[in-house]
Amino acid sequence: MPSQADHDGQASSHMMKTTKRGRPYLKDTLDLFATLIVSLQLGPHKQFFRTFPNSFTTDEAAQNLASLKFSQSNRGPDPREPSRVVTTTTTTTFSMTREMAKAMSQHFMDARLIENATDPSSNLFKDRGVYMLTPKGLHVLERFISKNGINADHLHQVFVSQPICIKLLHLERRSADDEIIVSQSVITALFRRFVGRQPNYPTQSSTATVDQFQRYNERSKGVYLNDHTERPQPLLGKGLQHHKHCFQAVTALEWLCDFTSVVGREEAAEMAAQFVRFGLISLVSDKRKNNDSAIIFTVRGSTPGGNSAVSQHGEFRCTAKAIYKVTDEGRRVALWDHPHGGHDSPNASSSHLPTERLSGEGSTENGDKKPTSDAKLHRRTSVVQLNSLNAAESNKAKESNTTRLRYILEEPALRSLFREFLRSNFCEENLSFWLDVQDFKRKFNITSSAMAAPSSRSTSRNTPGQAAMEKHHESLINTATVIYNTYLAPSSTCELNIDHNLRNEMTKYLEDTVISLGGKAFQGHIEPEQANAFNATQLQKMINLYERIQTHVFRLMATDSVPKFIKTTKFLALRNWVEDFDPTEHEITQLASGPSAPPGLSQQEETGGAYVTISQQASEREHRQTQANAHHGSSSGSP
Repeated sequence: MPSQADHDGQASSHMMKTTKRGRPYLKDTLDLFATLIVSLQLGPHKQFFRTFPNSFTTDEAAQNLASLKFSQSNRGPDPREPSRVVTTTTTTTFSMTREMAKAMSQHFMDARLIENATDPSSNLFKDRGVYMLTPKGLHVLERFISKNGINADHLHQVFVSQPICIKLLHLERRSADDEIIVSQSVITALFRRFVGRQPNYPTQSSTATVDQFQRYNERSKGVYLNDHTERPQPLLGKGLQHHKHCFQAVTALEWLCDFTSVVGREEAAEMAAQFVRFGLISLVSDKRKNNDSAIIFTVRGSTPGGNSAVSQHGEFRCTAKAIYKVTDEGRRVALWDHPHGGHDSPNASSSHLPTERLSGEGSTENGDKKPTSDAKLHRRTSVVQLNSLNAAESNKAKESNTTRLRYILEEPALRSLFREFLRSNFCEENLSFWLDVQDFKRKFNITSSAMAAPSSRSTSRNTPGQAAMEKHHESLINTATVIYNTYLAPSSTCELNIDHNLRNEMTKYLEDTVISLGGKAFQGHIEPEQANAFNATQLQKMINLYERIQTHVFRLMATDSVPKFIKTTKFLALRNWVEDFDPTEHEITQLASGPSAPPGLSQQEETGGAYVTISQQASEREHRQTQANAHHGSSSGSP
């Protein structure tokens, strides 16, 4: 699968790296999958007398993968003249035969990014099939679109009509071979996500409901468990045995593939074998017949010694009849017997705090500095800690309110409730401005496009990346204009109450710019014909001024609005909902190097970790549904 990269006219080519299993590296798989979906026009397709919306065919995927172009343009300061903004465009072209395209699509299926529309249980990518995105695939696609500044209006329908994986657990991999880095902390984080905050026994309503969103969300809470009874076997000296917290082996593999970054059943089986090795699950029975096929995965590792439940090897049977159960050690590690899933447990050390990314990565906090792309994930304050932050002293109070606001802005459900609170206090424009500028900054820095290259040579002088950048620049001008005319212009619809000097500095800059471009006097509002002449450097200056106002507004919300908001009954109720919804909020670790490295790993070797990414669209939709259910319940309960 060769790919060619063109960096502003300088071309290079290389083959995609593959693992010892024969699959491309996971990051390449996810990026190529998302690039393909953005390039497709998902729509209704018929098969077996049924119509499947938001789908694509084998032929469409193969045709686009045959010559797929991904263009990305980045804006930044000119090294020779920092005050000037320059644009760098990189175009990557993927080319492959039909058979290679089908093999790549099979990898997408193995990673549970797409599924057969007519038979979701099928694991084979067929020559004449119709395919749809899975909830995991939509989560990956949402992150890719947000991170790369892609205009994805044509995908709006699929995001609003299908379930999206709200929280996806990622396991870090070795750079040399793309294998998951296994350590006790990583397996603990994975296991806690796997079994959930409490045992997930399916109810009749959760399995029989026709609501696909509710059905998926119930399953996301942890693998479905049941109780299993073994009949007596007098010849073997065994009586009647009852086992609690059991699950089928195949069910476990499917769950790991659907809700984590695990790729394929083989890798899922290895993780399940690690659960066995660490003493978290054990085999109850495997009643397959002698002629039934059996795939058994075995993993090996060192043991810490002492009274540890960890063994040197673990074995997991991938058969239809195999049944496993959560052991007593598994219950202890899962923190099932602790209130709220183990919060404030003496065993839950500070090293087990979560790390999370919103699906729109790269956002900044408080309009300050943007983290580098290779930076480790920031550690978020848990929502339970929001009210426990010490505000006895004035400095600590300021710090805690700033921390609270950052968390509120990051958590979609809390942000939505915060907006309602501000609206009731006639200051919603503060939050709206902060979010609009945040989005504007992200869009300014990067824009991307993906399309299938035409078979004949294009007569256009512009490359796809350049054309996308020109269209994107027009959009940015419009956004900059709307922000000013909405929040800062005199007598605007949502005029901000900001520092007089900040407003004057913004107005002075626009006056000077407009006069220098066209000679026409600035009348307090930016007119379309005036804005069209703005270049990237002038837009960058506007962003710098917007950022200063954004910082002022952030401080205003932190000191004035947040202290009142966290005392409302709606906030307290929603805080509990957010905590209950996330089964691993306190248990996902970003491991550091040094003393925390597992035994046997030298300082030169990589240490692993786990982190969660959040789908903003799915989280906001879940919050809206929860609010609607609460409103319906209160209405039906009233006389």
